Order: sequence, then structure tokens, then C-alpha cells
Amino acid sequence: MAVHKKVKEFSPAPENLEAEVREALGEYSLKGIDELYVDSVKNFAVDSIIKGKVVNIVNDEVVIDVGYKSEGVLALNEFEGAADMEIGDTVEVLLEGLDDKTGLIMLSKRKADRIRGWENILATKKEGDIIKGKVIRKIKGGLLLDVGAPVFMPASQISIRRTGDISEYIGKELECRILKIDESRMNIVVSRRKLIEEEREKKKKDLLEKLQEGQVVKGVVKNIVDFGAFVDLGGIDGLLHITDMSWGRINHPSEMLGIDDEIEVKILGIDYKNERIALGLKQKSKSPWVDVEERFPVGTRVKGRVVNVMSYGGFVKLQTGIEGLVHISEMSWTKRINHPSEVVQIGDIVDVVVLDINKEKQEISLGMKQTEVDPWTLVEEKYPEGTIVQGKVRNLTNYGAFVELEEGIDGLLHVSDMSWIK
Repeated sequence: MAVHKKVKEFSPAPENLEAEVREALGEYSLKGIDELYVDSVKNFAVDSIIKGKVVNIVNDEVVIDVGYKSEGVLALNEFEGAADMEIGDTVEVLLEGLDDKTGLIMLSKRKADRIRGWENILATKKEGDIIKGKVIRKIKGGLLLDVGAPVFMPASQISIRRTGDISEYIGKELECRILKIDESRMNIVVSRRKLIEEEREKKKKDLLEKLQEGQVVKGVVKNIVDFGAFVDLGGIDGLLHITDMSWGRINHPSEMLGIDDEIEVKILGIDYKNERIALGLKQKSKSPWVDVEERFPVGTRVKGRVVNVMSYGGFVKLQTGIEGLVHISEMSWTKRINHPSEVVQIGDIVDVVVLDINKEKQEISLGMKQTEVDPWTLVEEKYPEGTIVQGKVRNLTNYGAFVELEEGIDGLLHVSDMSWIK
């Protein structure tokens, strides 16, 4: 008992142990003193992270000495910067087991790194913080990113627009916002879309303050629908309606635009309350209706192309943006027409005469029959009174019969003029 008291009395305090050993052994003791001290208190508990020393590198395997009675062997690809690894390097590994039935202990560098990464994230990050990582691979429902520990990004959180093949992001460095941290499951969910939306919202507010009606700006076509196209102005989308794309007739916006086309558009209107912007493409150039009366005076004979045929008439294009209607009643002096398609078809080149212009409504009335002589103006010359002619009875009524002298020219043979005898 007295001996133990004396040993205790003359034993150095733990904090002085290293200094006294150095003094006793001199400079030769400096190398390895930390390892000796650590090894003397090392806890070889399974699933704990411990330090080890690289004692050999053979082909694609690394031999690690952790101070236990046997060593561990790890694959070289578990180490980042494996090409720079040297014998004598100290590394942290996870002790997975003390006997792998080959006499070696089971270690994992990759799992140790993940745990340390997880601990670092918990210590430095919280929900809502921004974090950056590289996309490792595509998994069911989204992507796996390495941010020091693997985190999950759902496919719906990759971008504000639908992504065709999310595997295109593999290997890319992405910045995202932490949505949820589940410590019990060691699980983190992140969103790149959230950051994009926040950035767009900021740009949107800045843009709305700068944009003005009448301004011409550049944009990129992001979506095309039947009624128009949505154009990204750099933070906010504007609608370019199909009727504001061209002064001429188009059937679908895709005839003029394609996805990702960069175009210049004019701002027609801004709804600040609902954050909507109306855009125009045709308004960048002068309306062809401005001087339409000078170019197509009433009474002028012009050529045009039939672009549409309806039950009441046909539309004829005189130039880009200028179309006029030939009503069915203005197609022929003589023919009895049931439908305009009996006279014209889409694509036909026809001669027409300008009958009337309504500049305010942007309407032009055209006539086809006016390009020919009205046969009724020649009736008196061709059929003077007293002339005997032959004709076909076209219709009978109570008061007489209508006789066709020529196409479009009918005469009435009254019942009282059919016979002298009643």
C-alpha cells in the first residue's frame, strides 16, 4: 500500500507526461510520441471512428494499422486523392468489425468520411441554408448529391421547368437550398428549384420597376402554345399573343418562333398587380394599314391570293397584313353561286377591285365581278325593243314566266303577253 502511495506521489501528472518523456528520451522521442499516447487509450468499439496509419500500399489496396493486434485492408478507391497517398499518412476510418475471418479487422474509409461529413453539416448548416455539391448519380425519384455527405434532390426540385433526362446533371456542381434535415435517419432533402425561384422573384421585381410600355427588349422563347408564346425577359415571362406576332395571317405561333429563340419584342402593356406583361412583335414595324388608302385607293384593280374561303365569301391577301373580303354577291354578275368554293379556291390568284375601305376596323371590301363589264349595261344595245329572241324558261309564276336570254339575263314574259286569246 505504501509502495502504491509512493508511486503515485512521484508519478508525473498526466498533463506533464509528454514533456517528461521528451526530456528523458531527447529529440529522438518526438516522432511517434502522439501515436504512442493515443494508442495507449484507443477504444476499439465497433462502429466507432478511429485513426490509423498507412503502412503499405499494394496495387489497389491500402494496409492500415490502427494499433490493434491485426491490421485492416481497404480498397484504394475509398480514398480521395489516392494518387498522393504515401506510407506513413494518418487517416480516419470506421471500425466495422474486429474479425473478418481472415485475421484482419474490417475498416471503411468511405463510411468514416460520410459520418464526418454528416457531423460537419449538422454543425454548420440548418434548414433553409444554401449548400453546394456534385451530383453523384441518378436514383429513383431524383438525384443524389455529395455535399460532404450524400443528400437527396427530388426530380421536382431540380428546375422550375420540366427536365427531360435528369441524368444530364450527373457530375455537375449544383447550388441548392436545404429543405429538410432528418437527424434520426441521417437524411437531407435539398432543392435547386427553390433557389432558382427566389432568384427569378428578385429579378422579376427589379424588372417590373425598370420596364415601361413601348420599350423594346430582348427575350428568349420558353414555351409555345396555340394562342401565343411565353418569352423570358430575364426574370419574368411575358405573353406574345398570336395576333401580335405578325401583321399577316399565321395559323400557329410555331410558324414564326421556336423554343429558345432569342427575339426582340415591344412591351404593349404591364399589369403590375398580377405581374403580367403583354408583348408584341409586329408592333416593331409600321402597320400596313397606316397608308392603306394611298396604296389601294377605292376603284383600284389589283391582284391578290385567296387565303381563306368561308360560306359568305373569300378572303384575298393584297400584301402582308392587308386582306380584303370578296362577298359571295360580288363574285359574279351572272352566275347563281351557292358557295364561294364554286368560284375560288385557297391559293388562287385573282383580279379584284377595291370597293370600300374601313381603316378604323381594318376592313377592305373587294369585288371580282367588277373586273368584268356588267352585262346589264349592254342589254339595251343587244336586245333593242321589238327584237325577237329565243330563250329558256327558268321559272314559272302565277303572273308569268321568267325566260333566260343568256346567263344572268332573265326577262319576264307576263301572262297577259302570252296569247291574244284569253
